[in-house]
Amino acid sequence: MSNTVKLPTDSEAKALILDIGRRMYDKNFCAANDGNISCRAEDGNFWVTPSGVSKGFMKEEMLVKVDASGNIIEKNGDYKISSEIKLHLKVYEERPDMNAVVHAHPPVSTAFACARKPLNKPVVTEAVLILGEVPVAPFAVPGTPELAETIVPHVHGHAACLLANHGALTWGTDLIQAYYRLETTEYYANMMVLTGEMPVPVHVLNDEELAAVEERRKGYGITF
Repeated sequence: MSNTVKLPTDSEAKALILDIGRRMYDKNFCAANDGNISCRAEDGNFWVTPSGVSKGFMKEEMLVKVDASGNIIEKNGDYKISSEIKLHLKVYEERPDMNAVVHAHPPVSTAFACARKPLNKPVVTEAVLILGEVPVAPFAVPGTPELAETIVPHVHGHAACLLANHGALTWGTDLIQAYYRLETTEYYANMMVLTGEMPVPVHVLNDEELAAVEERRKGYGITF
């Protein structure tokens, strides 16, 4: 692992995840239980957010520790690993210099993801400096290995990407950087709108895509 950044202790990593989770929730980047966060700790393993828990209401004992293959090393009670862990692990696999990953659904960025339009107009210098272009990964069903594979072409040479009809994904050398990149992605999307680039037309899921998502709903145990 080529990594010269000082990695956080377990307690530092968990505290950071809780803090970033609250910030994401307070900024309306993730509704209900949406979104997930991971951070590499000093032993090389990863602390990740649990499934089915709001990012604004997490507690330290809810976090789960996994290795690079997603095997659970440490957890408390019945808390399960986030279903999107495959996305995070794929970033770490492709970019061993990255130590944190954040996934959320910030509204304006997600609108561009729903239109399957990249953030690629150099309208504001801060976005150009911090992010460059933010591409869109092809559609895949959330929580699947296929979704993780869609980001592979975009992880190198970028700081963030949009997930078609889904949300945004950012990574960084530490968790603060990964989170700041998420904030800048949403800022960039807002500037695109305010300068006349609208996230239209929206790409509505086709019958096959919709059926796959509805099937995934059953796997999550979601009922109405």
